[in-house]
Amino acid sequence: MTATTRTRLTPEERREQLLELGLELFAGHTIEEISIDRLSEEAGVSRGLLYHYFGSKQGFHEAVIQRAADDLVAQTAPPEGDDPIAQLLASLAAYVDYVIANHAGYRSLVRAAAGGNDAVRGIYERARAEMIDRTFETAGAETFIQDTPLTRLAVRGWVAFVEDAVLTWCDDPTGVSRDQLVQLVTDALPAIVATLA
Repeated sequence: MTATTRTRLTPEERREQLLELGLELFAGHTIEEISIDRLSEEAGVSRGLLYHYFGSKQGFHEAVIQRAADDLVAQTAPPEGDDPIAQLLASLAAYVDYVIANHAGYRSLVRAAAGGNDAVRGIYERARAEMIDRTFETAGAETFIQDTPLTRLAVRGWVAFVEDAVLTWCDDPTGVSRDQLVQLVTDALPAIVATLA
């Protein structure tokens, strides 16, 4: 009989481990499907320890959603460069890949933001606002989009279009390649902005 050795983690390391496990589960499941029992079993900790770090199941779900939103914003950051359309294309390609890799979790985040509690809606709206802001802040963006209340409204509508198009494509990609999808959502923004001129 061999004894199992347990690694003692600092509170910060343990909390980080729990969030990472939650994020892994979130990639393939809805937030409601992430079981505290399953998570505590995989992490090798008691349910009580999860509640110690996050206060409640809802607190844990919100922390996982916040981490997922932070990851989305980080992974879709446009690369350095002078061509704003190339940066937009790269950012949207990263977004499509993120949604593909985290489809169930991302869909549940969008649904939870639409009808969920205020905390989840706030996390979602902050991430969305950050991505909208950087559309205007990308190097050279002013060459095709001016930062005005009207263009901000248009960009917000475009973001909703991108989100819905990508989620719909993930459900049924028949006849449309990933690259065609990325090009479609990229080309839509300059086309929308051109109608405002």
